[in-house]
Amino acid sequence: MNNWKDWRRHQRAELMAARECIGEADHLRWSAAITELLKQGFLALRTRTVGFCWPHRGEYDPRPLMFFFQTRGATLALPEVVNKHEPLRFRKWWQEAPMKIGAYDIPVPDNTDLVTVDALIIPMIGFDKFGFRLGYGSGYFDRTLAVMKPRPLAIGVAFEILRLESLHPHAHDIPMDFVVTEAGIYHATRTGLKPVSAGQCPDILTARAGEIKETQG
Repeated sequence: MNNWKDWRRHQRAELMAARECIGEADHLRWSAAITELLKQGFLALRTRTVGFCWPHRGEYDPRPLMFFFQTRGATLALPEVVNKHEPLRFRKWWQEAPMKIGAYDIPVPDNTDLVTVDALIIPMIGFDKFGFRLGYGSGYFDRTLAVMKPRPLAIGVAFEILRLESLHPHAHDIPMDFVVTEAGIYHATRTGLKPVSAGQCPDILTARAGEIKETQG
């Protein structure tokens, strides 16, 4: 696609405007539905280190899910921008963790321990039928996922109104492993997003772990 950056910039602006127009009642209801699906489908994360993002400009609010996983033993983290063209790093977070205002005026833990995450719950401005994510345009998550070995589980979260047919992905774009909206859980396969039940997720995660182990030799 010619001028794909301009196209994405236009889509980003339209989708963010649509997201910020969501009424409070709908936002609460949709966020609660996403939280419940993540609890049901990905309960295994309670034994892992999981990265979240503090809610920003009308995104899905993950804080109830963060509190849920924290009380069940998970180690939680929030991303920190190091430099503009470098991968993110993740600092440990808990409910009473000291916080400061970081890049883009988003709260981040204030000098807590750095951790390596096993999974990421990643907000999306938009997403397409193959699980590719439209972010804010800085490429932080693509850059981060590209260098982490093994690559953490990537679960994109967004509302259904932010779904697009195609983001016309480029080589640097990395699809999510799962997409979760208020309408359901979708597994990103080679042929596109496939609706799955919460009960199917553990088997998919087990198969993914086996594939990663084989790749590592």
